Amino acid sequence: MKIFCVGRNYSEHAKELNNEVPDEPVIFMKPKSALLQPHTPFYYPEFTNELNYECELVLRISKNGKYIQEKFASKYYDAISVGIDFTARDIQNELKAKGLPWEKAKAWDNSAVVGKWIPLANIKNKKDINFGLYKNKELVQKGNSSEMIFDFDYIVSYISNFFSVNIGDLVYTGTPKGVGEIVVGDEVEAFIEQENLLTLDVK
Repeated sequence: MKIFCVGRNYSEHAKELNNEVPDEPVIFMKPKSALLQPHTPFYYPEFTNELNYECELVLRISKNGKYIQEKFASKYYDAISVGIDFTARDIQNELKAKGLPWEKAKAWDNSAVVGKWIPLANIKNKKDINFGLYKNKELVQKGNSSEMIFDFDYIVSYISNFFSVNIGDLVYTGTPKGVGEIVVGDEVEAFIEQENLLTLDVK
């Protein structure tokens, strides 16, 4: 199982971190060990002093494929959820400043959290999905899939040009503006439309 992530897929988020708005998807990966298993507590990692949440729509790959044409890409994923791409922002900034890869900031154990799955058949319009994140009952992130620079089908097609996609792979599709810091004792809840799909306490 692979976890694909798309960076800077919402222009306002790219701007809030002083990054350029990309003209093609920015792809990075997390290992299988990054996925927080169900009913497993989430512990604040010891190696960072600036842990950030990034709420994202996540796709579940349902069919094996390679070099997928965009017009057929929707046949390769069957469910959607919300997830959190946890980022050690202090470490990421240090590594970026040195021009180094930043897996240490993004791909550590339990850095990827995903909520309950919704069958895509239950989604009326993939280009109009509201989602977001509450921190301690306060809405801190809110986005809509229409704001994505690259939509679901384009992302899946693009990824498949470089990597095989396999049943069970996950695709984190990018975060809207509003990312921020999280500390021990915080509670976050992520939702699609009116449905809460993920609740997490930081220990």
